[in-house]
Amino acid sequence: MTLALEDVSKTYRIGAFGSKSLLAVDGVSFTVEPGEVVALIGESGSGKSTIGRMILGLTGITGGRIMFDGAPLAPSKEYYRRAQGVFQDPFSSFNPVYKADHVFATVREGFFPHERNGAWRERLAQALDAVALRPDDVLGKYPHQLSGGQLQRVLVARALLLDIELLVADEVISMLDASTRIDVLNLLGDLKQRGLAIVFITHDLSLGHYISDNTVILRHGRIVESGPTPEIFGHPQHDYTKALLEAVPHLHGRWRDD
Repeated sequence: MTLALEDVSKTYRIGAFGSKSLLAVDGVSFTVEPGEVVALIGESGSGKSTIGRMILGLTGITGGRIMFDGAPLAPSKEYYRRAQGVFQDPFSSFNPVYKADHVFATVREGFFPHERNGAWRERLAQALDAVALRPDDVLGKYPHQLSGGQLQRVLVARALLLDIELLVADEVISMLDASTRIDVLNLLGDLKQRGLAIVFITHDLSLGHYISDNTVILRHGRIVESGPTPEIFGHPQHDYTKALLEAVPHLHGRWRDD
């Protein structure tokens, strides 16, 4: 499996009666291989989340093409068996009137309607184990009874039920407290080691640096710099990348009013 974006663009119609246009993504190209984490890093409005939505088939492309496993990406039930997304706010992904089990039940109904109960319970237990959750931790509980970190793990487990090959993780830890961020990051690292390809979308350079193999720096919908993460962070070439890195707070020193 290889995901390849080739000169991809996205234009939105805006204004009264769609009289104006907004170029949100402009000629973006990069690839993601199995067992690789590619970080898309940029400020709000840089196009990174739009790219994630296009990869997941939630938003159509205007130009270029997205290739998945050598063929043009075509959103379908088969595609979503292999590619899934997890998003910023885990609470918004759950209906508060349903228990957490409901997100697993929808997967079973949609993809495994004829699987026997015993086989399904085993599949579910394996998915929960992969994200370091026990069934007793989450099953039978309502979303408000679980932490943000647990809910994010439940959503990743839901994706793993489908034996996915590609995960789009869009700001998945930005709403989590510091004590659980590292757990979710390490979970993604474990999935990477198992061969999962991950598109990691973030505005936080330190998070991208921590987890990614390759980095794509975006500004106003365009790639300003891309390459192996150690090179991007160690020897940035573009002024925008340098400015982003200079803006990162340093834990070894206190803020000074110069």
